[in-house]
Amino acid sequence: MAERDEPTGALVRPYAVTRGRTRPRLEIAIEALVETTMRGRSAGTGNRGSHGREHQHIASLCDGRLQSLAEIAARMQLPLGVARVLIADMAADGLVAVYEPTSFETNDAVGTELLERVLSGLRRL
Repeated sequence: MAERDEPTGALVRPYAVTRGRTRPRLEIAIEALVETTMRGRSAGTGNRGSHGREHQHIASLCDGRLQSLAEIAARMQLPLGVARVLIADMAADGLVAVYEPTSFETNDAVGTELLERVLSGLRRL
C-alpha cells in the first residue's frame, strides 16, 4: 500500500476492540444504566486487561453519572454490540455496575405512566 493510500485517522475495526467476540458475557439491555464502581475508579490510569483505553473511557463517562448502554455506544462512536461486550466485560470484572430496567409486567399502569412521561419529555425537546 502506498503511503498516500493509508487512512489519515486512527482506524480500528470494531471486532479488533473485542478480539472478535460478538457475544457479551452478560446480557445487557440497550436501556440499562451503567455506573462506575469504586473498583473502576481506583483502576485509574492502569492498563487493566487488553482494552485499557476503552475501559478507561467508559469508566470516565459513567463516573458520577448514570449512562445507558446506548448513550455510551453513541458517545464512544462504537457499534452497540461492541459497547455491550466491553461493558459486560467490565461488569464481570467489577469495574462498573449495570442496572437493568424494571419489568412492568406485574403493574401495567406504572409502565403506561412511565411511557407517557418519556413521550412528554421527547415532545419538549
